[in-house]
Amino acid sequence: MASSDSEFNPDLLLAHKLPETRSTYNERDVAIYALGVGACGQDAVDSVELKFVYHENGQEHVQVLPTFVSLFSLGSLTDGLDLPGFKYDPSLLLHGQQYIEVYRPLPSKASLINKVSLAGLQDKGKAAILEIETRSYEQGSGELLCMNRTTVFLRGAGGFSNSSQPFSYKNYPSNQGLAVKIPQTQPSAALLYRLSGDYNPLHSDPNVAKLAGFPRPILHGLCTLGFAIKAVIKCICKGDPSAVKTISGRFLATVFPGETLITEMWLQGLRVIYQTKVKERNKAVLSGYVDIRGLSSSL
Repeated sequence: MASSDSEFNPDLLLAHKLPETRSTYNERDVAIYALGVGACGQDAVDSVELKFVYHENGQEHVQVLPTFVSLFSLGSLTDGLDLPGFKYDPSLLLHGQQYIEVYRPLPSKASLINKVSLAGLQDKGKAAILEIETRSYEQGSGELLCMNRTTVFLRGAGGFSNSSQPFSYKNYPSNQGLAVKIPQTQPSAALLYRLSGDYNPLHSDPNVAKLAGFPRPILHGLCTLGFAIKAVIKCICKGDPSAVKTISGRFLATVFPGETLITEMWLQGLRVIYQTKVKERNKAVLSGYVDIRGLSSSL
């Protein structure tokens, strides 16, 4: 629930330092994530996708999909951020946009230090838009591996500032982004994807979904993003995940597990513009771009 005007001090909010978080992952987490975004879903020995779940020389050699790094930003939002004068219910959170920068290929296992900061907050009256930046460093070496900027729409969290001058702070890049058929997602897709750490009941509990205004649980936005970027890697990057430099995705509409996703792509230099639609409803659900480090000579 939103806080009252008297409790909200914008200067105090902007000066507030968010705590660092620490996390670890291993080869099993990498493989479960890949399966959750459809790797080898239609062909268990897919020559391009098998390396994300299995390697003949040992599991420590599996490759990591670049969208795996989106999981590093989950903890802060789903657990609830402690922001002065601002409260929200994590179960009413809807993902709006995700921006990712990957600075080098991810190892198959790592321990991380995640440094979190406020990138934006806007009072929309009945709702609020919250933007969080997470920079993830490898423990030990201190090397910066990646950065996430996450935008979420928080229903019922607006009205925390003066209604005559609603609070608006933004330090976030605008999305400059403007086919391939992805096989039908499985009805259990959200249940599998949640094993990667996003346990919001909106994606698993029919009663929670109905209370939120949906006829049934919806697919995680980051799961849809994972499906789309995997298609870009397969079609444009010839299966090489290290070719991906940055990812931007804007979530336009909900996806229900079991629907078929179609991703269209256009090359503009070293930028891939993409749009993902639900085939059954002919509705765009995701759009954005991927910046790549280079192109195969066959393209």
